[in-house]
Amino acid sequence: MLGLRWSDLNEQWKGITIRDKVEGERVTPLTPYVHSLLSALPRRSEWVFSSPAAAAGVLTIPRNHHVDACAVAGLEGLTLHGLRRSFASLTEWLEIPAGVVAQIQGHKPSATAEKHYKRRPLDLLRLHHERIEAWVLEQAQVPFVPAAAVAGGLRVVAAR
Repeated sequence: MLGLRWSDLNEQWKGITIRDKVEGERVTPLTPYVHSLLSALPRRSEWVFSSPAAAAGVLTIPRNHHVDACAVAGLEGLTLHGLRRSFASLTEWLEIPAGVVAQIQGHKPSATAEKHYKRRPLDLLRLHHERIEAWVLEQAQVPFVPAAAVAGGLRVVAAR
């Protein structure tokens, strides 16, 4: 994620192109809350996670910031990889198919059906990913109303 460029965000199709060690490059859903967080970042360079203080102009070591954030939140022992494991575990509360979770996380398909028969387009992954995000925000009591819900919602135009 540190190598994420603004050009990797596809706001029209709500996707993020991520470079990884398995596929080289993959597209994952851009969920509403993450989109709102990324949109609030300054656009100082081509890098989403730019840093004027870094020699390369981009953050290079996420662990330091993660440790600082955990200290502020009073969390001990939470690793970046632990967040990935938690994501996978928490999706069971929503009964999200394991293959969907694995695909969002960038894991290679393990079962024969996953390898040869199931093709999940970005829109299907987004459906599940947005449910996961909404549930996590609800559990964490983070208030968030997606802009699409406000802008695209129904409204009264005339009352009798």
